[in-house]
Amino acid sequence: MSIPRVNLPPDARQDTLAVREGLPPSPWGENSEALYLTSSFVHPDAATAARRFANEEEAFVYSRFSNPTVTMMERRLAAMEGTTGCIGTASGMAGITLLIMGLLKAGDHVVCSQSVFGSTIKLFQDFAKFGIETSFVSQTEPAQWREAMRPNTKLLFAETPSNPLTEVCDIRALADIAHAGGALLAVDNCFCSPALQQPVQLGADLVTHSGTKYLDGQGRVIAGAVCGPEELINARFVPVMRSAGLSLSPFNAWVVLKGLETLSIRMKAQSERALQLAQWLEAQPAVERVYYPGLPSHPQHALAMAQQNGSGGAVVSFVVKGGREGAFATIDATRICSITANLGDTKTTITHPSSTSHGRLSEPQRQAAGIVQGMVRVAVGLDDVEDLKADLSAGLSRL
Repeated sequence: MSIPRVNLPPDARQDTLAVREGLPPSPWGENSEALYLTSSFVHPDAATAARRFANEEEAFVYSRFSNPTVTMMERRLAAMEGTTGCIGTASGMAGITLLIMGLLKAGDHVVCSQSVFGSTIKLFQDFAKFGIETSFVSQTEPAQWREAMRPNTKLLFAETPSNPLTEVCDIRALADIAHAGGALLAVDNCFCSPALQQPVQLGADLVTHSGTKYLDGQGRVIAGAVCGPEELINARFVPVMRSAGLSLSPFNAWVVLKGLETLSIRMKAQSERALQLAQWLEAQPAVERVYYPGLPSHPQHALAMAQQNGSGGAVVSFVVKGGREGAFATIDATRICSITANLGDTKTTITHPSSTSHGRLSEPQRQAAGIVQGMVRVAVGLDDVEDLKADLSAGLSRL
């Protein structure tokens, strides 16, 4: 027995894969993918059960590590990322935890961007107590990544664009550095999603996702994933999942699965609005600096356009006059933007990174990453951009 696949043309394009890849319909012939809310699966006899638990026969066994709905989401996301394998996880951070646990051991070394999400920095730091050391380097300087390499370096980890500065790293350059040193490159593709960027096409080995963000797209569930070669997924990550239970629930997988169907059109529309808002923010007297890869003023603008399918994405960060007080005044004056640290929603969200998403870091760590107290991050949704401008004007006009 083997788990069947959808009969799609081998050259089916991404938008088709986004609505078709997964599993074939059940005998009932449903057109919308089924939701399998079951913890376990029944076997015809004890011998078959034994073979399946021993991985001698492919089948669904127990939803901690195998479930049809989760498999549908995994196959669809893998197809969109251009990888042969994917494993769903309970959250984006669970995906990075699975990455570390599956690939690394005591004595190994990691090189990581100092500009990644605050919780990611804390997670790598926490694994130091298990003997895994991490060196943090500049997101945008490949020379620093190369200099940080050691004989025991096993993993390079980057997030591009970064949260919240939208710094863009050269994926191909980092892949070359990793592979020259016998290491793997993992890229967090949360901000762009496969609709805008496919890191494996640029040399990355693995891709991590917080499905909570753009993959779901409406702020409904917590989910994560790791995409990569099927052989590596099965050999290194599935065994950890079976033991540690960082599992994605079938319901959350189903929500993300349906979110993937509209990912491309959402990312296009939200990115277009983000560019308009970023251009407007650059002209505001109370704004000291705007961080958005779609702007020519962005230091990595050309690289971003090459890597991100000509799009800057949907996240805009900017620094206002007046430091923390000015940032809080700008945020508190909004009436449309949702004040929350989540992003990727169809509703525009606004937050103060220094006290929310990166609040657990020390001030020196934040300063090293360029996250100042006057910074505000806006994740642009599908609100009318003129309404967003008016919403932000209310606070900016008082600074």
